[in-house]
This record gives sequence, structure tokens and C-alpha cells, in this order.
Amino acid sequence: MNTTQAHKSRKLSKRMFVWVSTLSFGLLNSGLMPVWGMSLHQSSYVPRSMQHANTIKENAMNLDALKNPTVKAAIEALQKGDKAAWSALFTPDATMLDDGHPRNLKKFTQDALGHERFTSIDKIENDGLNLEGAFHSDTWGDFRTYFRFHLTADGKIGRLDVGQA
Repeated sequence: MNTTQAHKSRKLSKRMFVWVSTLSFGLLNSGLMPVWGMSLHQSSYVPRSMQHANTIKENAMNLDALKNPTVKAAIEALQKGDKAAWSALFTPDATMLDDGHPRNLKKFTQDALGHERFTSIDKIENDGLNLEGAFHSDTWGDFRTYFRFHLTADGKIGRLDVGQA
């Protein structure tokens, strides 16, 4: 290989790296990701929402540290995606704040349950009403979040504050 051919080969390799890197970044942002151990040319892409489909069953969290029965029941319902059990824990006029902004609790219940869950709970404060931990959303990916439960005198959830920690 002469000097000109070697130079052209390096330029082509660099272009291919940039193209593959750009393609990979685009796939990450689109929610499609390669299955680990497979190469790009094997058409091995799986939607991000399917990558964690069995995580709850395979990696069931131990919720014994949650001592408040209402909070524990709410997190169990969230983890299982049980909308009926979740909804039964709230007052009829319960409110919700998401990063300090009002959010429709019924819409959150419809959209999030079955698609969002804690992957770990690392901090429990305020007699078990404030939780913080790693969280997975089929839509938004993985991030840290907090849940702050505000209970009424009869033990129902009157307000729920959530947000990124």
C-alpha cells in the first residue's frame, strides 16, 4: 500500500467511525439500542421499552424497609403496575406535583403505572413518607427521583410530590 492509499484508507476509517458513532447516538436517542453482544450489521435492535420488560420479576425489590403501610402499599402497586390498588390509596381530591408543577394524578396513573418503577430506594426520611432512589421509565430511561407522600388523618394520600433528585 503506498502513502496515498494509506492516507485514503485512514480517511475512510475515520469517516466510518464518525458515521457509526452518529448512527449509534441517533439510535440511543430514538429509544432503539443494540442488544449487547450483537453487532450493528445483525439488525439486533430492541426498543428501550422492551429492554426492561422483565426487570421487576427478575429483580424484585425488597420493600421491608418501608414501614409506613400506605407508602409501602403505594410502592408495591407502582412496582407491579397495579392501577386499581394505587388509585385506592388516594383521596378523591388528591393532588400531585411533578418537579414542583401541578400534574394530573389520574393521567400520571394511566401513563406511568406499568411503565415506571423504582430500581432501588436509597433514602427513606420523614417517618417513611419521603423516598429517594434510582428510577426507571420506559419513556425517559433511568434517573434518580424522589417521592414525597402527604397523608390525611385517615391514612390516605392527599398529595404526592415527585421529581428528579
